Amino acid sequence: MTDLNVSVPKELQEKVLQLVEKAAKSKKLRLGINEVTKMVERGQAKFVIVAQDVSPPEIVLHVPVLCQEKSIPVGLVSSKKELGEKAGLKVGTSALAIMDEGDYKKEWDVLSKRFAELK
Repeated sequence: MTDLNVSVPKELQEKVLQLVEKAAKSKKLRLGINEVTKMVERGQAKFVIVAQDVSPPEIVLHVPVLCQEKSIPVGLVSSKKELGEKAGLKVGTSALAIMDEGDYKKEWDVLSKRFAELK
């Protein structure tokens, strides 16, 4: 998926945010567009989540393309504020990378397939 304007069902976003919370507790996240870009380029990211309300959107448009090149699944959420909160921040974040799936790899696999189906 390389389009950030895809309509993502609220229920799918909630599942992604729940797993972000789990990953945040285990300290397996890299936050911010610069960190995410580095982790994707190095092939170290296992799953990337991008907020759709980033302004200007050009800031994050390269991330899904990079992820596709590296075969890293990408998820979308509507709000960078909510994404930041679930990651344990007091501010929003435009993107985050999960570095290790931990005990919830199967859940990530299911979610990544659902996002791949969105067009």
